[in-house]
Amino acid sequence: MSRVYDNWGKLVASVLNREKLREIAVCDSLSSSFSTDYSSRFSSASLSEASRYPKSEAEILSSPHIKAFTIYLLRKATRNFRSDHILGEGSFGSVFKGWIDEHTLTATKPGSGLVIAVKKLKPESYRGHKEWLTEISYLGQLHHPNLVKLFGYCSEGDNRLLVYEFMRKGSLDNHLHRSGPPPLNWATRIKIAVGCARGLSFLHETEEQVIHRNFTASNILLDGEFNAKLSGFGLARAGPTGGETHVSTRVMGTSGYAAPEYVATGRLTAKCDVYNFGVVLLELISGRRALDRTKVGLESNLVDGAKRYIGDKRKLLWIMDIKLNAQYPKKAAFTVANVALQCLNHDAKMRPCMAEVLAMLEGL
Repeated sequence: MSRVYDNWGKLVASVLNREKLREIAVCDSLSSSFSTDYSSRFSSASLSEASRYPKSEAEILSSPHIKAFTIYLLRKATRNFRSDHILGEGSFGSVFKGWIDEHTLTATKPGSGLVIAVKKLKPESYRGHKEWLTEISYLGQLHHPNLVKLFGYCSEGDNRLLVYEFMRKGSLDNHLHRSGPPPLNWATRIKIAVGCARGLSFLHETEEQVIHRNFTASNILLDGEFNAKLSGFGLARAGPTGGETHVSTRVMGTSGYAAPEYVATGRLTAKCDVYNFGVVLLELISGRRALDRTKVGLESNLVDGAKRYIGDKRKLLWIMDIKLNAQYPKKAAFTVANVALQCLNHDAKMRPCMAEVLAMLEGL
C-alpha cells in the first residue's frame, strides 16, 4: 500500500512541478528544462532559434548535425544492397545492414567498423519522400538516449536513403509477435515500457512539442541491452502553438493504434501518442497484436477485447501473455494494466500526460 502512495506522491509532484514551470515560462507547454532526471540532461539542438525545425527541403538537408552520404559509399557499405544484408522490408522499401568507419564515416569490410542500418526508399513513392524529409527534420535536431540516432542521409537522383545506428535486437514487434526470438521476461518488458515513456515524454515536453503520431511496436527498436529507442518519425508533427488546442491533420498512422478522437476528427494532440502508448502497454502484457485480422469481433481489436479484463485483478490473468509462464509480480501487472487503461480513456482530456505515465511506471 505504501508503494501506491509513493507513486501517487510522485505523480502529484510531477504535475505540480509542471504547472509551476508553465507559470514561469508563460507558455502553453513545458520547456525542455522540465525538472526530471532524463529531460534535464538531454536537450535538442538550436533551442535559441525562433523555430528549431527547418521548414524547406534545403534547410533540412543542410543541417550541421547529420552527414550527406553518397550513394557510392552506401552501396559499398552494404555490398551493393545485397539481399542477405536485408534487415527488414516494408511498403516504403528495405533496410540493409552495412559497415562504416566510425571516425571517417567511410565504408569498411563486413564485420569491421561501425554497424549501420540503411533504409532505402522506393523511388516511385511521393509520400515516402515527404516522410523521408520529415524524419531527417526531426531526428536531425532531436537527441535523446531513447530516440534512434540518425547519422545521415543520401539524396542523389532518385535515391532517397537514411542511415541509422544499428539496433541489434530489432523491433519490439518481432519479439512479441514472431516465433524466432526468445520470449521477453517481465523485467525486460517493463524496461522497454519505461524507455518508451521517457522518449515520448521528451518529445512532448521539449520547447517545441513534437507529436510522434505513429508510435507502434514496429517503431520501437531495441539495442543489445534491450534499451528501447523510438523510430519511424516520418509522420511526426509539431504540436499546437499560439494557444491552439490541437493540430488539424489528415488522419494517418497504423490501424489498431490510432486514438478515437483523431480518427473521427483529424485533430491531433499529444494525448493521441498517449493512447498509442496504452495500446503498446497492452501488447507488452498480453503478447497480442493491436489488430489481429485472423480473429473476428472484439477479439480482433486488442483494445476492445482487453478492456473487459484489465480493470479486474482476477480477469487480468486471462489476457496475460502465456509466454511469461506466470513469472511476473501480480500487483505490478495490475498496475501496468491500470496505467494502460488510463492511457486508453475515450476522453482524451482524462488521459495522463506522458510525464505522469513515466512517474507511475518508474515506481514499479
